[in-house]
Amino acid sequence: MAFTGISASALDKTGSVKACYMADADVAARAKEAGTTRATICMDKASEVEGHVIVAVGNAPTALFRLADLVAAGKIRPDLIVGVPVGFVNVIQAKEVIMHCGAPYIVAVGRKGGSNVAAAICNALLYKITGGA
Repeated sequence: MAFTGISASALDKTGSVKACYMADADVAARAKEAGTTRATICMDKASEVEGHVIVAVGNAPTALFRLADLVAAGKIRPDLIVGVPVGFVNVIQAKEVIMHCGAPYIVAVGRKGGSNVAAAICNALLYKITGGA
């Protein structure tokens, strides 16, 4: 859902692209085989992207845990992590892990957040860079 909310026109102005791997067939298959979540496998797939990367997570604390592991292992070095999952299970802990992983971050401390918040943060940064919508 964050993917849909991020401004395509602002991304175009910066020469950037957005990607979401959650619905990819290979992600679902790898998650099933590994006995883990698709969100976890999405971070593995994101670690294969070359160049500058901003990772935005609005709903899956398991993605943030895996992302922190990948950062620690030197498999990904995001330019920024937007970590704002919402909910009760592992949300606060996942955000705390990101705040200590060594990568630049923006988090919504506590249980609040969500995909709409992740998209809003990304859009605010994009609009700051591009001078508007």
